[in-house]
Amino acid sequence: MTQTKSGGRILCFGEMLLRFSPNQNELLLQSPALTARPGGAEANVAVALARFGAPAAMATVLPDNALGQAARDEVRRYGVDASPIVFAPGRMGLYFLTPGAVRRPSEVLYDRAGSAFVERVADAFDWDALLNGYEWLHVSGVTPATGPNGSRAAVELVEAAVKKGVRISYDGNFRGKLWEQWAGDPPGTLGQMLAGAEVAFADDRDFALVLKTKFEDPDPHARRRLAAAAAFDAYPRLQRIACTLRVQESVADQALSAVMLTRGPDGGVIETATDAIHMTGVVDRVGGGDAFASGVLFGLWSGWPDQEALDFGLAAAGLKHSVPGDFNLFTAAEVRAAMGDGGFDIRR
Repeated sequence: MTQTKSGGRILCFGEMLLRFSPNQNELLLQSPALTARPGGAEANVAVALARFGAPAAMATVLPDNALGQAARDEVRRYGVDASPIVFAPGRMGLYFLTPGAVRRPSEVLYDRAGSAFVERVADAFDWDALLNGYEWLHVSGVTPATGPNGSRAAVELVEAAVKKGVRISYDGNFRGKLWEQWAGDPPGTLGQMLAGAEVAFADDRDFALVLKTKFEDPDPHARRRLAAAAAFDAYPRLQRIACTLRVQESVADQALSAVMLTRGPDGGVIETATDAIHMTGVVDRVGGGDAFASGVLFGLWSGWPDQEALDFGLAAAGLKHSVPGDFNLFTAAEVRAAMGDGGFDIRR
């Protein structure tokens, strides 16, 4: 195990939501019961980082009511610093997840229009003051997809972080259903965010969107290398790109591998890859990408080599598929154990 050389504090910024899901294998409102859990891409990363042992904080706007306070308390109980959270009048953003089964994919229904975050995030923070004391900022493409205020906030925060010398981790997280609800500019806005990023969790589809081009090689690995080369050329600050590749036999039977593409000293692309992990009986894949991003980011924050950070990220993603809810609640030691070949006997 590599000796950890930890960095500074990490700030995660984005909207927190409440997720409602029906009972296992049921369709939405097939029966009256719904299970409520907090979530949201950036909050998922904050919780995972805190569980791993990194000093993670969450910045968001929550409604000043019982729902907002409960969401704040939930991330705080897992070790996330919730002091940057702002409370304001408004409603809580919601989403409804109908989990897939057999050949039926999962389906997401958003109900977040007019939330406290969507309405007030652009003017809720002094960006320079918010970033004080942080080495890393983690953001994603979800925030600008929420509307004009989210777009303005995401771009202004990234620009402030660049000026302040805060390192930026960006997750593509393209949300077509949200962008379709208003006249936004996904390529332009997401490209502005990418321009400030040092690390991007994105694949060839993300880069094809922002660069307004196509990567058409039939080999997905070749497409990712082509996209990485184009992204490194377009975004001089960008140093690493990491993404997963998923192969699905059914909703419950999947294989997941990962690759990290690093800017080479001679202008080339250095590739680091993992073997696929096979997952049978997937419980819940929502949040798997955030678990991967948090694992890789934790490794980079810890000063590990790229291969170790990538392996840790993939193991974290694999574990997330075993538990319901958005949050990945495993410790760094448990992820380490999953990286080995310890088998599946009961641990006594």
